[in-house]
Amino acid sequence: MLKTLRSSIFAGIYIGTAGFGFLASGIQSETYGPLVGAVLFSIGLMAVVGYKLKLYTGTAGFIKKNEIGQLFFILFGNIIGCLCLGLVSRVSPMDIQGAAQNILELRLRTGALVCGILGIPCGFLMTTAVTFARKGNILPLMLAVPLFIVCGFTHCVADAFYYTCVPIAFLKAHALQVLGVYVCIVLGNLIGCNLYRIVLAKDQY
Repeated sequence: MLKTLRSSIFAGIYIGTAGFGFLASGIQSETYGPLVGAVLFSIGLMAVVGYKLKLYTGTAGFIKKNEIGQLFFILFGNIIGCLCLGLVSRVSPMDIQGAAQNILELRLRTGALVCGILGIPCGFLMTTAVTFARKGNILPLMLAVPLFIVCGFTHCVADAFYYTCVPIAFLKAHALQVLGVYVCIVLGNLIGCNLYRIVLAKDQY
């Protein structure tokens, strides 16, 4: 468990670092920044796969039924890792907190159910990217992350970083809403990560 926790925390740190770059890019250039940031975000998933770290969306599509508890333990570690970068964002001279709050406000306006639905294609893309990367093809890995960001799909670990950046007063004021949205995103990602196994995998046997 300690090994899994260390691995999942480092995975969260990499995703948090990628998220930091995404927000910073948007702040520095409103025109091209978000697109550049979306491309740069892929380094997070590439590092996770390259170092074989434990990431919720990189594990959910391959885990067995009796390992579901381990999956949420991995998510817990991912959140801790994101928190480390969330703390760094609070001392940055850039308005990372404001950019993160804009994302969270968008999630709250969108609503928990829709955010959960948007998490399904994100999970599907993540499992696809990791599957190909394990076979030596990293191109889907480089494209899947920018694609889910451009499409506005929701990713529970990336969102964990955004939420840890948001001013504490805002989180307290919307705690129940934020929790509801986040739980739906986690479940949406879980469904999406297993979509291939649910629909098509049995046809191969």
